[in-house]
Amino acid sequence: MATFISVPLKKTSEVDLVKPLSKYIHNTYPSGEDQTEYCRAVEELNKLRKSAVGRPLDKHETSLETVMRYYDQLCSVEPKFPFTESQLCLTFTWKDAFDKGSIFGGSVKLALPSLGYEKTCVLFNIGALASQIASEQNLDNDEALKAASKFYQLASGAFSHIKDTVLSSLNRDPTVDISPDTVGTLSLIMLAQAQEVFFLKATRDKMKDALIAKLANQAADYYGDAFKQCQYKDTLSKYFYFQEVFPILAAKHCIMQAHAAYHQSVLAKQQKKFGEEIGRLQHASDLVKTVSSRYDEYVNVKDLADKINRALTAAKKDNDFIYHDRVPDLKDLDPIGKASLVKPTPINVPLSQKYTDLFEKMVPLAIQQCLTVYNQRRAELINATIAQMRDATTFANGVLASLNLPAAIEDVSGDSVPQSILNKSKTIIEQGGIQTIDQLIRDLPELLQRNKEILDESVKFLDEEEATDNDLKAKFKDRWQRTPSTELYKPLRSEGNNFRSVLDKAIGADAVVKERYQCHREAIAILCKPEAELNAAIPSANPAKTMQGSEVVSVLKSLLNQLDDVKKVREQLETDIKSVNFDMTTKFLTALAQDGAVNEEAISVTELDRIYGSYTFKVQENLKKQEDLINNIQTAHQEFSKMKQSNSEANLREEVLKNLAAGHDNYIELVANLKEGTKFYNDLTEILLKYQCKCSDIVFARKTERDELLKDLQQSIAREPSAPSIPQVPSYQSASSSSSTNTSVSSIPTPAPRTVFSAKQPPPRPPPPTMPSASPVPASAAQAPNPAPTTAPATDSSQPLSNTIPSQAQGPPYPTYPGYPGYYGMPMPVGYNPYMYGQQTIPPYMYQPPSGQAPYPTQHSAFSYPQQPFFPPQ
Repeated sequence: MATFISVPLKKTSEVDLVKPLSKYIHNTYPSGEDQTEYCRAVEELNKLRKSAVGRPLDKHETSLETVMRYYDQLCSVEPKFPFTESQLCLTFTWKDAFDKGSIFGGSVKLALPSLGYEKTCVLFNIGALASQIASEQNLDNDEALKAASKFYQLASGAFSHIKDTVLSSLNRDPTVDISPDTVGTLSLIMLAQAQEVFFLKATRDKMKDALIAKLANQAADYYGDAFKQCQYKDTLSKYFYFQEVFPILAAKHCIMQAHAAYHQSVLAKQQKKFGEEIGRLQHASDLVKTVSSRYDEYVNVKDLADKINRALTAAKKDNDFIYHDRVPDLKDLDPIGKASLVKPTPINVPLSQKYTDLFEKMVPLAIQQCLTVYNQRRAELINATIAQMRDATTFANGVLASLNLPAAIEDVSGDSVPQSILNKSKTIIEQGGIQTIDQLIRDLPELLQRNKEILDESVKFLDEEEATDNDLKAKFKDRWQRTPSTELYKPLRSEGNNFRSVLDKAIGADAVVKERYQCHREAIAILCKPEAELNAAIPSANPAKTMQGSEVVSVLKSLLNQLDDVKKVREQLETDIKSVNFDMTTKFLTALAQDGAVNEEAISVTELDRIYGSYTFKVQENLKKQEDLINNIQTAHQEFSKMKQSNSEANLREEVLKNLAAGHDNYIELVANLKEGTKFYNDLTEILLKYQCKCSDIVFARKTERDELLKDLQQSIAREPSAPSIPQVPSYQSASSSSSTNTSVSSIPTPAPRTVFSAKQPPPRPPPPTMPSASPVPASAAQAPNPAPTTAPATDSSQPLSNTIPSQAQGPPYPTYPGYPGYYGMPMPVGYNPYMYGQQTIPPYMYQPPSGQAPYPTQHSAFSYPQQPFFPPQ
């Protein structure tokens, strides 16, 4: 009776996890020990998958432990890698566990780029392998009974978890084996078997009959529910697996009810309810008879039937002779109670006792995203602060250049180069002069073109694959069930459009830089000359009044020195702000552990204010101090201009000095801008290469998925019938089928036509010629027709004698097949064949030629045709 149901394992195709995961790690994490460790962990994960699902598994706990470790690792990896079609696309292919396929195509399989699909299939194998291990247990000892019950409950929990999560894990309908209906049924079956194991243990331990009856009745309910669920689901009945399971479930339902009734009868006997005892035993006997008559090939209930019949016979005998208790009807008996000692094992990670996270040091993807957003906030804050300080420096330099300071207070002779101009010229020459700017400007278009080509090539990948997907969608219509490329590539195309917009802005910025360079190129070129040529390029003027000792000059010098100090403080602040670094990983992980979620914005704003708040205050204080200094400088310069003697030559000289000072400031700024632009293009090249790699990877994954889907479609099309039914043959075809012009053969197999015999008497057989054996036959006689014998009946002279053999056999109909129209009689041989006629008995009316002459062949009795004339040798 101990027949238990186990579930077959799903089979999968090999998947390379190393290449895509390692590429993601190299692109995401900086090189170092962590990156190397993560790559080693990826290789271990790939080996673990091969061990868990890539080979046949023994029905042992060690194999189950391996599969559970792989499932735990998948759960750990899922939040740490972006397993999506648009980012990290890994396609997993699994076959239907119950569909065995046909000669026209393999079994049904499904390929999806979803880690949730992989987890679902692995969890199905956990449940299936647990059911197999439980079914292999020897139920003769307590340890095996406990193990069997544990594994059945684990299998039930695995299937129940799949039922609750499979639709949310996939973006399309699953295969039948992991559909909610199927796994729900399997979960009930496993739960029923776990309950049955507890019933067996209670029976073995000789517990109270009341408890045993309740355990058996509960098991019967579980089996009944499973059987009903199998009956109501149309998709299950077509599988051979469930066709074998149906009768077992029905038999187990009856058997467990019989056990419950038997043990309840024992309880009734103990309570002196002898009529109830007989009623329950009679019910148990009827149930066992039903199982024996319908399901005997699946379960053996001989021992149980004998036990029940013995008890029933003894109870009837005692009641007939002693108690005379009335036997109630079955409907009048109190229902037997139920006691469930089993429940599906909840699926809580980790399932394995030996699990160790291979990616323990890798932060979850949610934390990575929070860190990315935090770094963006931090970069925006730093860039805004630094830009504010640089704008202030540019503004101060512009004001000083417009006032010709400090050259104005240094140029007292009127014919020598001011020291500040010499310092500016030296600075420009040290940085490479005008050649540096020319070279940087020449490099920009090449860098720009390289980035544009990478971006265009990346978008081209997407366009070509999307066009192919649209064509296949138009061709197969509803059969083409996968995420459309148009929808899948939206994030990538949005990212590509952002890159395109960035490049357009960079082109505009390059144009502005070139325009500024052309405006100040002449002044920069003058500053690049030696001191003598520089002095010659500056117009001379009459010496100004000696104002070296004046109070105004002293005030201006003091203010300019203070302004230089403010600029130096800003430079130091910029260095300090750039060097500040704070790891937010711990903060985010703590928040995730405490609250289960991370409020990135609140945490980031608080931490950025704490870290950079003091620097922001210092920057604002510095800018306010510069504003006061510039106002004082402008006021002092007005007094200085009033005191300074001016003329046309002096004004021209002052204008040239202003242009030279402005040329220096613009040179410094242009070089910085061009270097930043070159760095920007080089950094953008790396980003675009990653973008191109991402586009290439997803296109390759989509092509692989497309090939798998096309293969499945071809197999499904091959399995489908060409037409729902063969159309009826038109009447004109059947009417002309006997015509000699119609030589086509019908595709419908039909029997060969039966020869129709007419009621008219066939013509008589002509006798053989009578000739003397010794004399030869004259030539004229050879041409004469054979004389009719006197014994033969008269023949109709109007009917010519036929000398041909019928083309159709006269006899039973022989079936025909396409390309084989049926059996036809072979022409009778007319040549000499000594092996054929040597052993035959020649009828007395047949002509017997003398020795040495060719015999006339014997005519078959089944054929009616005239005998051919004989022409003896001359």
